Amino acid sequence: MKFRNATQADIAQICTIERLPEFRTMIASWAEDQHARMLAEPDALYIVAEDSSGRIAGFAIMQGLLSEHKQVELKRIVVRTPNQGVGKKLLTEVADRAFGAHAAHRLFLDVFVTNDRARHVYENFGFREEGIMRDVIYRDGAYHSLALMSLLETEYRCGRKTHAQEAVKQGGMHE
Repeated sequence: MKFRNATQADIAQICTIERLPEFRTMIASWAEDQHARMLAEPDALYIVAEDSSGRIAGFAIMQGLLSEHKQVELKRIVVRTPNQGVGKKLLTEVADRAFGAHAAHRLFLDVFVTNDRARHVYENFGFREEGIMRDVIYRDGAYHSLALMSLLETEYRCGRKTHAQEAVKQGGMHE
């Protein structure tokens, strides 16, 4: 898996992935021109995950990179084929960049309350639920609620240290 910053040439593939029918109830989707505008913003970053053939396997959108409060939002994270580990690797890349290169204090996101799989992944990664934003998305004739979740830089560093120690115990890494 290779990670890189997205370019304008990636927008068509990004739109194709986020418009897959199975994601309709889990994520929002934007028109190509909206992605083009966001990609050009200095406060935003698109990261793509490429598979060995160079095809985009997933992408993430980060916003708030210039926040005076050092809060970065994970606006969207989508993988083409779930349950293959791409999402967790992409989430790790996002957190590494947020807390590394962008010196964030807090990484936050919102997720549909009905998206149990994503909420579970975020919780296992170390995100904590801060609350529910009730009926904030109107889609398909109904309102939907979102869970607000966040991860602080100190929690992330502590979690990475714990994961590395566990891997050493299991013989997966050497200190």
